[in-house]
Amino acid sequence: MTQRFVDQADVQALLDKLSGQDQPQGDARLKAIIRRIVGDLFATIDEFDISDDEFWAAMNFAIAGSREFGLWAAGLGIERFLDMRADAKDAAAGIAGGTPRTIEGPLYVAGAPVSTGFARLDDGSEQGETLLMHGTVRDAAGKPVEGAKVEVWHANRLGNYSFFDKSQSDFNLRRTIVTGPDGRYAFSSIVPSGYACPPGGSTEAILQGIGRHGCRPAHIHFFVSAEGQRHLTTQINIDGDPYLHDDFAYATRDELIPSVTRRDAGADAYGIQGAFAEIAFDFVLQPARDTAEAAASSRARVQAA
Repeated sequence: MTQRFVDQADVQALLDKLSGQDQPQGDARLKAIIRRIVGDLFATIDEFDISDDEFWAAMNFAIAGSREFGLWAAGLGIERFLDMRADAKDAAAGIAGGTPRTIEGPLYVAGAPVSTGFARLDDGSEQGETLLMHGTVRDAAGKPVEGAKVEVWHANRLGNYSFFDKSQSDFNLRRTIVTGPDGRYAFSSIVPSGYACPPGGSTEAILQGIGRHGCRPAHIHFFVSAEGQRHLTTQINIDGDPYLHDDFAYATRDELIPSVTRRDAGADAYGIQGAFAEIAFDFVLQPARDTAEAAASSRARVQAA
């Protein structure tokens, strides 16, 4: 069998040198990771006989499309893969139950206004079906969690998010709700719409190139956190959306598709007049085993001024 070019001694020696394997200083784990990543890239170039022009076209595409790297991570299944590995690690450690994790996506904005118990998310600037979502944050033993932070954000009826869409008011459809002694949270809003990745962008170009669509079902994002509890990154999907089980970001999980109940009468306690859609959903947190589990990942996130 003919030896692959990438396996030749001089190429392997180059990989050792470029990853710092021949130097005493530096982090051994980082060296090994860099060697594997670059080595796999070398092997791909070798296997598919990628030309200089093809390589530099790909580099130029990546540089020009770097603002959408967060969407690449979702659309190419990388975020879903990270969740799958985390789920497998939990299973191996005997950790079961709790609200399932799913992807964050790139559209969180820190600093949303904080309310206790209840918040209205929308600014009233657009028409849409009124939504009331409520529930309780509980720990693994089923006890309500006081002081839990429920950070919530979602798109408007056009599929756009405030801050990134400058036509919307600051923090429209974004709030942080702190639970009281009963562990309950509630918010009113409008039922969001599904949407597609930005037209003409690099994510759309990648997906079109491999014959895939870039659509997401309607969904609502959450961070849920509390002292001593594992930080939860998740989202719920709106039942009945045509892309419910065909999400380009692979975020749909059956446990995260709550029932939607249509009500004819208003909900005076929440200032809702007329018909509305209601979702009841409890969040169940797992105890944090260390401080790292109690915090969100180190992913770069927008901080509104």
